[in-house]
Amino acid sequence: VQLVESGGETVQAGGSLRLSCAASGYTDSVNCMGWFRQAPGEEREGVAAIDRGDGETYYSASVKGRFAISEDSNKNMVYLTMNMLKPEDTAMYFCATDKNLARTWYEAVAYSSWGKGTQVTVS
Repeated sequence: VQLVESGGETVQAGGSLRLSCAASGYTDSVNCMGWFRQAPGEEREGVAAIDRGDGETYYSASVKGRFAISEDSNKNMVYLTMNMLKPEDTAMYFCATDKNLARTWYEAVAYSSWGKGTQVTVS
């Protein structure tokens, strides 16, 4: 599975962005899609995930209530809508997939395919 993220840019605090992730390849084998972020000098952090089987979504405490993950299965797209952005949301954002949603969806090791990321800067 190949993943390409887009939509990252510089925004002011309090603003909104929508990130997109386009999946191609053996997408029928993918049942879990997630968004991670990594700031310089920090570990990669799981932000949100969606189980494509039942549509269940999961969020980290730091973004719950502000971010929303969604998908368009017909287009093999996953989105991350980010509202009320804060300077601490500044990071490179990555899309990731795996066959199944792990209980530890927020850990990078739970995913086998990754995009190259899109930069979000909140000033």
